[in-house]
Amino acid sequence: MLAHSGVATRLPAQNLDRVRVFYAEKLGLEPTEERPGGLLYRFKRGEFALFESEGAPSGSHTQMAWEVDDIEAAVAQLKGRGVAFEEYDLPGLTTVDGLAEVAGNYPSKGAAGERAAWFKDSEGNLLAIGQPILRG
Repeated sequence: MLAHSGVATRLPAQNLDRVRVFYAEKLGLEPTEERPGGLLYRFKRGEFALFESEGAPSGSHTQMAWEVDDIEAAVAQLKGRGVAFEEYDLPGLTTVDGLAEVAGNYPSKGAAGERAAWFKDSEGNLLAIGQPILRG
């Protein structure tokens, strides 16, 4: 039953006004639906909602990600809008100017890995953008 259904992400927000401004100004996104306590964003493939919550995300793991065709252009555009990218220097994961190469990701797409970058929204949700590294 679930294998043939849609899937959507839900992210907590302590302040819907603040998070709406972040997504509009920093990411260029506007909600497709608004209701008391929540904002819904729809995309070509999938959707996510921000819901008002007293809880706060840990910010220690990726909660949502976009796959892009040109990660360098996406990072440059987001930096130009004031998005601050996370920097990591961990065993197996090091970023340079916000970008990391992650070996082994996207094998189902015939990829050798992924180039990825992470940033937090105004509520502390850890978000990512990624681009498969295609085998050549």
